[in-house]
Amino acid sequence: MRTTDRILELDCNQASMTFAQRLGYAFAPLASVLRVFRNRMEINRLHDLDDNLLKDIGLSRADLTSAFLTSTFFEDPSDHLTRSARNRARNSMFRSHEE
Repeated sequence: MRTTDRILELDCNQASMTFAQRLGYAFAPLASVLRVFRNRMEINRLHDLDDNLLKDIGLSRADLTSAFLTSTFFEDPSDHLTRSARNRARNSMFRSHEE
């Protein structure tokens, strides 16, 4: 039998979601909100570190403050801190190569 003679039958009916999938979709927004609040609490704990420790992880006190000021209540401020630390690392890498 040649491959051109074969007929491929596709089941195009969309399968219904399982109970576990529906439950997962229902709780996804709640999990997202809880993650944002957990990250906000962790960033608050970063305020307890001294300036040298913050510098070691690529952050400053101004970064912590601006992360909270630029993010809305339900936005994750840790994204802002990640970008700040990466930009600072990238800039210091370029400065070290120029010298």
